[in-house]
Amino acid sequence: MQEEKYESFLDGVKACVPTILGYAGIGFAMGVVGKGVGLSILEVLFMSVFVYAGSAQFIICGLLAIQAPISSIIVTVFLVNLRHLLMSLSVAPAFRQYSMLGNIGIGTLLTDESYGVLTTALQNKKQPTLSWMNGLNVLAYLSWIVATVLGAMLGEFIPDPELFGLDFALVAMFLGLFLFQIERPLKKRTKQTLIVLASVMVSLYVGMWWTTPEVAVIAATLIGCLVGVVTHNE
Repeated sequence: MQEEKYESFLDGVKACVPTILGYAGIGFAMGVVGKGVGLSILEVLFMSVFVYAGSAQFIICGLLAIQAPISSIIVTVFLVNLRHLLMSLSVAPAFRQYSMLGNIGIGTLLTDESYGVLTTALQNKKQPTLSWMNGLNVLAYLSWIVATVLGAMLGEFIPDPELFGLDFALVAMFLGLFLFQIERPLKKRTKQTLIVLASVMVSLYVGMWWTTPEVAVIAATLIGCLVGVVTHNE
């Protein structure tokens, strides 16, 4: 079996293919929802180009539907996407040999999905290049834009996206990326892996009871990172 490469722009494009399949469904659903709350096709396009965050775009549509103030929308989106700061910081050492401009490009287009593909490569002791990362990020970005615009254009013909399972596309994609990330550590059955997973799950469960889902996710992520650092040598 030919070993996967992590060098050229085209290699990054190939690595993005599984992400495209997930984006096709959830992006289309996002376009349908955007059109349903009164956004035009052009507005859906601009939202995908400048916001480029699936969860945040769904939240924006929901807040627009209830006529929430702009300040509430801005703060909510900021909190939801604050996790991207942690993701960027965690992979920054892998690209320290590249220029600041190159790293800004990576951070700007980094998403949960491309982060999952990247961290899987790093866990497999691979060293992706800047070109590979750009291929992964750029194709994911363009795929999301196309999917949301198509959803906005054809949304009026699909009144119920859940009927086709489009609402589960993002969840399924995240599950796939999550399993790829924990497969190797679980096979080793290290004590640290089990402790970190347990701390994240417990923190997330408790947090969902006491606060909002967005804050719970951020808190569970920070707790998981802290536990991982403390138990690094176990």
